Amino acid sequence: MIERVRFTTYHNKKILVVDVSNCSSAEIIDTLRTVPDFVTVQPFSSVLLLADFTNASFNEEAIGVLQEVTVFDKPYVKKAAWTGTEHSLDSLREKVSQFSQREFTIFKNHLLALEWLTQD
Repeated sequence: MIERVRFTTYHNKKILVVDVSNCSSAEIIDTLRTVPDFVTVQPFSSVLLLADFTNASFNEEAIGVLQEVTVFDKPYVKKAAWTGTEHSLDSLREKVSQFSQREFTIFKNHLLALEWLTQD
């Protein structure tokens, strides 16, 4: 089974990967509810987060959980990058950004996102 939430290292920096690619709304909800367990044990403003939403199926409940998690994790996250189908993420990003008062940058692939996350 794929670990959907895990830390990895890129350019000697720790990155939290949240992979909900190809997930149903129920799987997204279950995965997102585990994210605070990883984030809240880190120092404030230290987490570099990469979320992969490729082919993820969001319903209103899953969007609501994403909004809640992004508000709760806000003090811990230094930078957040999203990957997935850009046109479908624009609407999601707008809803989540307005709710959480956070910005999320969308990238076409993981490599571009990782490069941006690890820039000083």
